[in-house]
Amino acid sequence: MGPAVKGNPLKIFVLLLVISYVVGEFFIPSYPLLNLLNLIGIIGLILCLALFFSSLSLFNSYKENPTPQSNTKRIIKTGIFAYCRNPMYLAFISFHFFMFLTFENVAYFLSAFGLFFWINNYVIPIEQSFLQEKFGDEYERYLKAVKKWMFF
Repeated sequence: MGPAVKGNPLKIFVLLLVISYVVGEFFIPSYPLLNLLNLIGIIGLILCLALFFSSLSLFNSYKENPTPQSNTKRIIKTGIFAYCRNPMYLAFISFHFFMFLTFENVAYFLSAFGLFFWINNYVIPIEQSFLQEKFGDEYERYLKAVKKWMFF
């Protein structure tokens, strides 16, 4: 059995996308942004999808299940995982932020912060605890070598 993470980040990500769309379209007024920010948003969305699918591809190549509750057989340290310990979560959070830039919907902006708070404080610590217990020194070295969120 894997870490006892409550909730599935992918399902929460999709649910927040739907809720943000509905709230932003029908309850919160939109705030027009510069066209340049819309373009940055579109480029960011494409990069988030690339980040997500490259991470998923690595999970599949190692025959690992990406859901946080699954038991893992090894630590993936290649590809994007050599630069960021949580690239899928980074893609989920960034996707919401870039949706805000693209569609000027404040609910996406707020959901990006909520998703970050939940994943950073409730999902990652449980996963890290599980991995430290299972892999010990190997995981400790990985923690020291690779940043949690790529840039910090």
